[in-house]
Amino acid sequence: MSMSIEPNPNGVRSATVQPTPSQVVRSFLEALAANDTETAVDLVASDIVYENVGLPTIRGRERFAKGARQFAARGIGFDVRIHRIAEEGSTVLTERTDALFFRGYRSQFWVCGTFEITDGQISLWRDYFDFWAIARSSLRGLIGVAVPSVRARFDDRV
Repeated sequence: MSMSIEPNPNGVRSATVQPTPSQVVRSFLEALAANDTETAVDLVASDIVYENVGLPTIRGRERFAKGARQFAARGIGFDVRIHRIAEEGSTVLTERTDALFFRGYRSQFWVCGTFEITDGQISLWRDYFDFWAIARSSLRGLIGVAVPSVRARFDDRV
């Protein structure tokens, strides 16, 4: 956390605690995992750039919010395990396992993410992943619909 001292309207100086960039990213991912779309949307900048490398880029809070709300409305869930997180200035790097689930389907896969934080909000979210790993995870997810014991869990290796 960082702290700044600012005068209030009465001229009295008070400390304001700002979350670190890593804390912003953790709060954002935790909000998505809790299906708290509104908190997640509040943590992104109005000009956010959201990019899953190799897929179309989403630009702007409204487009991001629309996609996040559609996921939630369709009952698509998200979960995350952060394995490593590093911060340099306003840049945060994550190594994590993400999970997407819907009814009996669950797919989880390794992701490396880059986040840029501007004024306490995420202005860039760029994820890198292996398409083959996602294909394998998707196949396992489909098999897991019929054979629940095959479903991926976070205690499994990805």
